[in-house]
Amino acid sequence: MIKHYFSKYPFSLLLVLLVLYLSFFTPPKTGLDEVTNIDKLVHVCMYGGLCSVVWIEYWRSHAASQIERFRLWMGTVVLPLLFSGGIELLQEYCTTDRSGDWEDMFANSIGVILAAGLGITLWRSFFFRH
Repeated sequence: MIKHYFSKYPFSLLLVLLVLYLSFFTPPKTGLDEVTNIDKLVHVCMYGGLCSVVWIEYWRSHAASQIERFRLWMGTVVLPLLFSGGIELLQEYCTTDRSGDWEDMFANSIGVILAAGLGITLWRSFFFRH
């Protein structure tokens, strides 16, 4: 079963690992720290990018007749939101140099929603025309 996911979703799984890493490492101080809410933009991009890649890999590995809406929504919206919430909780309660943040969770959700909007738009324009 694990081999199945590695063969169908290699980039998605790599991005999950990258998001995990970025969520728990201590970032170096840079000039960008002075930009207001730059970290929120990073959160939107991380989760928007992750979910967009999941959408693409799902479509790549399934014929139009095989697409299951429930699985698609679970994998591209529900699971990323739960993943995001879990990371925020772990940052709050299991680390000393990171903290859980409702604003980060909101930014992650915006990224997921933007990717879902893009996914729905592309899905309707591609799958319903062909």
